[in-house]
Amino acid sequence: MSRVDGAFRIAVASGKGGTGKTTVAVSLAVLQAQQEEPVQYLDCDVEEPNGHIFLKPAIEETEEAGILIPVVDPALCDGCRKCGDACEFHAIVVPKKAVVFPELCHGCGGCLRACPTGAITEAFRAVGVVECGKAGRLSFVQGLLNIGEAMAPPLIRAVKKKIQPTGLALLDAPPGTACAVVTTVKDADYVLLVTEPTPFGLNDLKLAVELMRSLGRPFGVVVNRACGDDSVRRYCREEGLALLAEIPDDRAVAESYSRGELPLDTVPSFRRALEQLKETLSAACEAVGR
Repeated sequence: MSRVDGAFRIAVASGKGGTGKTTVAVSLAVLQAQQEEPVQYLDCDVEEPNGHIFLKPAIEETEEAGILIPVVDPALCDGCRKCGDACEFHAIVVPKKAVVFPELCHGCGGCLRACPTGAITEAFRAVGVVECGKAGRLSFVQGLLNIGEAMAPPLIRAVKKKIQPTGLALLDAPPGTACAVVTTVKDADYVLLVTEPTPFGLNDLKLAVELMRSLGRPFGVVVNRACGDDSVRRYCREEGLALLAEIPDDRAVAESYSRGELPLDTVPSFRRALEQLKETLSAACEAVGR
């Protein structure tokens, strides 16, 4: 799972939280590193990153990340409202003079370009920090969104700017199908959808599949905590989806997870399943032309 002309990006996503997405993403990264293949783990779940719990990286670099937001000079604003009309997010309104709501601003710069009087300039607003470091042979990056901050995509973009030019980049996506997920997976070479054999898991998998298809991303499915319920397997067969692995339900995995230990290192059956997944994933990536 590597390329000589640039990093190969695999995003690990899920339609819902709690499916084991991070456990799978971290385990794949550690397997790659143990085989002395270049790998980078990037935690894009910036609202609640937890890959560090298992990897225990040594953080070597921390930097602020944010967006440029509009600043209005009342002396130059003539109340024409063109800036407000240009903003799809209602982050700037004009009762008499333009008023900015920084928390709603997406930093697109549309209001700046729309202003005919030069009343709008831009200023940096931090939304979080990006931390970089090492966990053994593995390169580690994570974003930490500021408390109360609602704008995850700018920080995710900052995390992705740290992707190294070669080797495997594993992007641990946020759960769900909202903007933060789109920002993480939209340019991935392959997306791994981790689900569980429950009604909620299947329902949210269908939403995630719809998103991947709309984005045109190649993807495959992993069923975690697989048991006697074959509903996800039937759905994948009916939809023609690649079912890459079924990781058996094992209490020992949950016990290891609760201790902050990686089950890859403590549960032999889990390791075998992940090694097989890595091989199957490599074949799937090659099949899509990479």
